[in-house]
Amino acid sequence: MNSLRRHLPSLAMLAPTILLVGVFVYGLIGWNFQISLTDRASLSSEYSYVGFDNYGDLLTDPRFLHSVRNLAIFTVVFIGGTMLMGLVWALLLERGISGEGVFRTIYLFPMAVSFVASGVVWRWLLNSAQGDNAGGLNQLFEMVGLGGLQNPWWSHPTWGMAAMAIPAVWQLSGYVMALFLAGFRGISIDQREAARIDGASEFQLYRHVLFPQLSPVALSAIIIVGHMSLKVFDLIMAISGAVYVTEVPATFLWDKLLGNEFAVVATTAALMLVAVAVVIIPYLVVTVRQEDE
Repeated sequence: MNSLRRHLPSLAMLAPTILLVGVFVYGLIGWNFQISLTDRASLSSEYSYVGFDNYGDLLTDPRFLHSVRNLAIFTVVFIGGTMLMGLVWALLLERGISGEGVFRTIYLFPMAVSFVASGVVWRWLLNSAQGDNAGGLNQLFEMVGLGGLQNPWWSHPTWGMAAMAIPAVWQLSGYVMALFLAGFRGISIDQREAARIDGASEFQLYRHVLFPQLSPVALSAIIIVGHMSLKVFDLIMAISGAVYVTEVPATFLWDKLLGNEFAVVATTAALMLVAVAVVIIPYLVVTVRQEDE
């Protein structure tokens, strides 16, 4: 009883937050799941429960599977590009180049820009027109005599989503660089000197001493970038809009919402939540266990 009284002020201060989160986060998640088990078409229409039929129909819908395929391509290029560029930039800055502060600011600046704002710029840069009507990067290629490099970018039916990931890589590589750079700076100089005294070359130093200690940082970067990729919406809408060739689950959901297909929208949202949870929850569990140890 005394322990409860001692914690009452803290509980009273947390109560509003707990209530709001419970209602507007977990309560709405539960409501969304309930709608996904019905054939509801709008907020006011009558409906009946259909169980998990919506999930089965969605997972066999060619259009939805197309959006998942697009998302997979986008995610692979997005994660691979940000990890590679972020690591390269961190390596350059970690070695103490002159003007490090300026370069660090330049690399981090894109992160301060919203996906919508950068998407407007990249929509022009990735203009699919070619030849005399080319614009953006295609026009630049034409001007410097590299017209053979012109391509349809995001409008290509096969690898268009890889081109769509380029703006995302540009925007988030600086963030990954900051994570890697913090990891490098967190490794003591004594370890580096000890490895050099033992005769390790710079390549061996990075491969056997520094890079292994960056594994937690790399995992964190992959999880953060990966879960952002799963929810991508504003960048795609700003560049191409809700078109089939660049459709991902989030834009698929938006189109179904405009069509008042509430049950399909709720089912799509539930599957996206599960996908994010599959990525985030194991990472949180491992992190908590490492902190306890």
